[in-house]
This record gives sequence, structure tokens and C-alpha cells, in this order.
Amino acid sequence: MIDMNEVVGSHDLLLVTLDTLRYDVAAALVEAGRTPDLAAVLPGGRWERRHAPGSFTYASHAAMFAGFLPTPAGPGPHPRPFAAAFPGSETTAPGTWVFDAADLPTGLAAAGYHTVCVGGVGFFNGLTPLGSALPGLFAESHWEPGFGVADPASLEHQITRVAEVMARLPADRRLFLFLNVSALHQPNWYHLDGAIREHGDSIESHAAALEYVDRHIGRLLGLMRRPCLVIICSDHGTAYGEDGHTGHRIGHEAVWTVPYGEFVLS
Repeated sequence: MIDMNEVVGSHDLLLVTLDTLRYDVAAALVEAGRTPDLAAVLPGGRWERRHAPGSFTYASHAAMFAGFLPTPAGPGPHPRPFAAAFPGSETTAPGTWVFDAADLPTGLAAAGYHTVCVGGVGFFNGLTPLGSALPGLFAESHWEPGFGVADPASLEHQITRVAEVMARLPADRRLFLFLNVSALHQPNWYHLDGAIREHGDSIESHAAALEYVDRHIGRLLGLMRRPCLVIICSDHGTAYGEDGHTGHRIGHEAVWTVPYGEFVLS
């Protein structure tokens, strides 16, 4: 694990959640060479297999914003990069950056970071009290319909907004940027060439959506200032008929097992 006490304060931080991305799909695509831009930045060119802290978006992000990122799939305990200060934590280690707040954005703000949320799925849309809860943790938050699940170019629109944020960021102000990518989330059928709405989403269209993300992730990373610690992961997976299950918010392997990557842009 990177010593976060050496990172916080000296690096910008970028957290990208690829909403609903399954580990098996992500691993298969990188192995087949279908996501070359992600392979180019992931350590060893591979995703790490981890377990999600929740089985749907709100629960998983609430946990991550408290410092509980996806957990390595092997036996632990596993030290955490970030942790809220509380007694008895068995996963707070010397390399953990400990913050005295209820959530990571607030803790980083106290450490001098400008905190920005660029939302994707409905839990970040700011249109309802629930949809405002997670974005409300940040000093600045953005969402519009073009960032959401119904727009085939959602990630492109989100990255354009990130570019606007970066353009006005003071040079001497550290940044914590959170981006929730909605492109993998259903509906995703329109990312598959030749697919029609009536056939609905499938594991093939899920994979095609990840290829779409890969085509644009380089633009996002290119906007980041150096040095920047990047964490890119899924918040949970989703089922496409396995054992009769469809969707998420269930305790199924396809939902709990997620891809994770962590690296420094320098």
C-alpha cells in the first residue's frame, strides 16, 4: 500500500468509480486487449480483484467516503489508505492517512483540498434530498442529464465538465476530484453495435460500455495535474441472469466482486 501520509498534501487525488462494473468483464477485456488505455495505466496492466463495500451505489459510496474502499479479495486484515479516526480500527495502519471527520471529502477539505464531485447515476443528481446527500459532502458538485445513464455520450460530457473545473483551479490549491461514471449502468444496450432497445442490456453491452469508457479515460487522465494519485474502481457489479438474478442490491458473486486499480501520475 502507498503511504498516504506522504501523498496527502503533496498530490492531487482522483477517485473514479465505474458504476456497476463487474470484475470478470473488466479482467476479460483487459486480457483480450480490448481496453488498452486502462491496461496502460493499471499496475502490471491488470485489475486487482476486490470485494465491494456495498451491493448498490448509495451504500458502497457512503462506505468509500468514510474510507472503506473495496477490500482485497484475499484473507486480511487489509490496511486502508484512508480512515476516519475512531478507536479500535483494525485496518488503520502506519501508512493510513487518518482524518478527524465523518467523511473523506470533509477531512481532505480540512487539509487544504478543494473537493469536487462530478456525478453520474441518480444518487448524485442533486434533484432530491437523497440525490443531494452524497454530492453535499463536497465543496463543489456537478450534475446534468447528459451525465446520466440515458446519454450514450455521458462520460464525454462529464470529462468536458472536469476540464472546466481544472481550468479555474488555482495553481496552489490541491484537488480531490471524484467522478462517478454512469456509462456501465443500465441502460447500456446502446453501446453495443447493432443492439436494439427491445433486446435490452446484456453482459455483451456491459463489455461494450467498458470499451467506450476506455476510449475516453485517457482524456480524463490527461487533464489531471501531476503528481496525482488515482484510484479507479467499481462500486459494485451487477447480474445478467446468473442463478436467475438480474441487477444488483443482492449478495451474489457478480455483484460483490469488483475491479480496482491504484497508481500515481507523475
